[in-house]
Amino acid sequence: MTLEKKRPGLLHAFIPIALLISLLSVNVMVLGAKAIEGANQIALLLSASVAGLISCRLGYRWEDIEETVIKSISSAMGAMLILLVIGSLSGTWLLSGIVPAMIYYGLKVLNPTIFLFAACIVCCIVSLATGSSWSTVATVGIALLGIGKALGISEGVIAGAIISGAYFGDKMSPLSDTTNLAPAMAGTDLFTHVKYMINTTVPTLLITLIIFFVWGFTLDTSGAETDTHSVLTAIEGKFNLNPLLFIAPALVLFMIVKKIPALPALLVGTILGGIFALIFQPQIIEQVSGMNGGVRGSFIAVMRAMTTTINIQTDNAMISELLTARGMSGMLNTIWLIICAMVFGGAMESSGLLHRIAEEIIKFANSTGSLVASTAATCIFFNITASDQYMAIAVPGRMYAATYRKRGYKPELLSRTLEDSGTVTSVLVPWNTCGATQANVLGVSTFVYAPYCFFCIISPLMTVLQAYLNFKIRRFSDDQASA
Repeated sequence: MTLEKKRPGLLHAFIPIALLISLLSVNVMVLGAKAIEGANQIALLLSASVAGLISCRLGYRWEDIEETVIKSISSAMGAMLILLVIGSLSGTWLLSGIVPAMIYYGLKVLNPTIFLFAACIVCCIVSLATGSSWSTVATVGIALLGIGKALGISEGVIAGAIISGAYFGDKMSPLSDTTNLAPAMAGTDLFTHVKYMINTTVPTLLITLIIFFVWGFTLDTSGAETDTHSVLTAIEGKFNLNPLLFIAPALVLFMIVKKIPALPALLVGTILGGIFALIFQPQIIEQVSGMNGGVRGSFIAVMRAMTTTINIQTDNAMISELLTARGMSGMLNTIWLIICAMVFGGAMESSGLLHRIAEEIIKFANSTGSLVASTAATCIFFNITASDQYMAIAVPGRMYAATYRKRGYKPELLSRTLEDSGTVTSVLVPWNTCGATQANVLGVSTFVYAPYCFFCIISPLMTVLQAYLNFKIRRFSDDQASA
C-alpha cells in the first residue's frame, strides 16, 4: 500500500534545522574549535535522521529518501577527490620548499613605513600559499601583532589587518577547504568558482588595502624590520630558495588558465612538488624520512608528504609551526563533514523540506539583488546561530541550489555568494568556531578587532551591491536552462 505524499509545512521544515542549530551550539560551547573533529558531523547525521523520520511521516518511502541522500553525496564526489589531491599537493609543496619560498618573499613585502598595508599583503600571500586562515593567523599573524604592538599601533587595528589578509586567502586559495566546499554545495567546479569570485573579491581587497594604506601613513613605524629578520633567516637557513621552485605553481596556474580540469592540473603540481623536493631539498628529505638519503628514504619522505602530517623543524618556533602539512589525511575531517552535510541536505530535500523554507524566503526575493541578499543573510544567520562557517556554507548551499538554477542563474553565482558571506563573516562572531579561535590565538577580543576587519565586512556588501547592479551576473542560455 502506497501512502499519499503530503506537502511539508513550515514546522516540519524547521524542526530538523532547529535541532541542528541547537546541537551545533552545544558542540561549540562544550568543545570549541574541536567541534569540527566529529561532533558537528554527528549533529548533521542526527538532524538528518529527524528529517528522514518527518519525511516518512509525510508519506515518503525510506528507499526514496536513501536514493536522494546517495545522489546528494554523489554530487560532491568530485570536490572530495580534489580535496584529497590538494592535501597531497600541500605536502609536496612544503617538502620541496615551494610554500616556504612563497612565505619568504611575501615577508619581504613588509615595509615598515606602511605596516598595516604590508601586514595585510603578507597575510594574503601566506594564506594563498597555505590555504589556511587559521595557520596564517596563528604563525605570521602573531609575529605581525607583536611588531605592530611594539610600534604603538592599536591591537584591534593590527588584528583587523591580519585577519583581513588571512581570510582573503581562505576565500580564494584552491588549497582552502571552504573554497572547495562552496562550489560542491552549489554544483559548480573549483576553478570556475575561484575565477568568478575575482569580480567581488578584488574590489573588496583593494578598498581594504586603501583603508590600511591611508591609515598606516599616519603611524610612526620605524624599526619594524628587526623582528622579521629572524623569520627570514630561519627559512633561508633551512631551505634552498631557488627561483626554479616557482615553475610548479606557474605551471599549475597555466593549466588552470588553459581550462585543464582541476584533478589532473593539481596532480601534476603534486608530482612536480615531489620531484623538486628530491632535486632542491635533500636535507629536508633526510629530516622527514629519518634516513640518510637514498631511494628508500626519498620514497618514504614523498609518500609521507602526500599522505600524512609532516613538520619541518627550524630554529624559529613560529616558522616550525607554520611549516606543517597534513597530506591527504588532513582532509578527511572536511570530507567527513561534506558527506554528513550532503546526507543532511539529501534528507531535507527528499520530501521538499529545504524547498519549503526557501519558498518562504524567496517570496520576498523578486530580483537578482534580493535573491543574493537573502542568500547572504541566510549565511550570516547560520554563522551566528550554528556557530560554524562550514554550516553557513553547506546548509544555505543546499537550500538555494535548485532556486538559482530554476531562475536561470549559473551555480557559480550561488557559490560566490556563499563564500562572500559565509566564509568571511564567521570570524566576526565571538561564539563561532572561527571568531573564538582567532580571538584566543591573537589574544584580542572579537569585539575589539571586528570593526577593523574591513575585508570581512565589505565582502558580503560587495556581492549584494553587484547583484543589485546586475554586474556580471552569469545566467544560463535558453538551451542550457532546458538541459
